[in-house]
Amino acid sequence: MTWSERVVVRDGVRLVCRDWGGPGRPVILLHGLAGHAGEWDTVARPLSPGFRIVAVDQRGHGAAERRPRDVSRAAYVSDVIAVADQLELRRPVLVGQSLGAHTAMLTAAAHPEYVRALVLVEAGPGMADPNTPEKIGSWLDTWPTPFPSRGAAVRFFGGGPLGEGWASGLEERADGWWPRFDRDVMVGSLTENARRPFWDEWGAVACPTLLVLGQSGFVPPQEADEMLRRRPATSAVSFPGTGHDLHLERPGVLHALISGFLDTIG
Repeated sequence: MTWSERVVVRDGVRLVCRDWGGPGRPVILLHGLAGHAGEWDTVARPLSPGFRIVAVDQRGHGAAERRPRDVSRAAYVSDVIAVADQLELRRPVLVGQSLGAHTAMLTAAAHPEYVRALVLVEAGPGMADPNTPEKIGSWLDTWPTPFPSRGAAVRFFGGGPLGEGWASGLEERADGWWPRFDRDVMVGSLTENARRPFWDEWGAVACPTLLVLGQSGFVPPQEADEMLRRRPATSAVSFPGTGHDLHLERPGVLHALISGFLDTIG
C-alpha cells in the first residue's frame, strides 16, 4: 500500500500526515524530536493492511509548520486531538517514539476518552535535567550542514537503516542537504521536559500500554522499573542490541510487537 498526504490545520498551524488508509482500528504514529513522519514507513507499510495508519509530521518538523510560536507540551497534545478529530480517527491507538511517545502519554492522560491504547517506544515520564536543552542544541550544532550528499548524511548518522532513517528527513537544496526543522524550535520543544518529570501524568494513563525500550536506549532502568511499579498492568519489552532509535534499527521486530499488542486489545 502507499500513503496519501493529508493536511490538518489547528489554530493556524499546519500539520501534514501520511495516511496509509487501511480498514481497521486507527493508529497514529508520532515521531521523536528532529524526526519526521517518513521514519515510520517501514513499520506503517506492513501494518496498513489491517489498521488505519496515520503518521504525523508534528509542528516544527518535516513538512509541517516550521516555526510555530507555541512549542509547549500542551500544543503538541492538542495537535494529536486535532488530527484524530479532523481525520475522523475514533479512539486511536497512539504509537510514539521518544518525544512523540511522551506526547502520546500526555494525550492519553489528558484525554482518556480519545485514546484506546498506547505504545511508548523509548520514552517515559522522565527526570528533570535543566541542561537538556543545551545538550540537544550542542548535538544539533555538530551536524555538518549542509551535508554535501545524501550518502554523506547516511554515514554521519551511523550508516545502515539508522543512517538511512535520519537522512530521509533531510531536504535537498542547491547547496546540499538540510534538516527540515529549526534548531531553536527543537530546543524550545524540550523546555518543559527539562523543568520537571511527568509522573502524575503517567499515573493518570488508564488505557492498555506497551512500553518498548532499547537495551542501550535513553530510558534508565530505574525509570522503567518505577513506571512498572506505578502501573503494573503495563506490558514491557526490552530490545537486545538496540538503542534509542530502535524503530529504525529493527522495524520488523517492532512491527511484530505492535501487531501482537493490537491483537490483544481487540
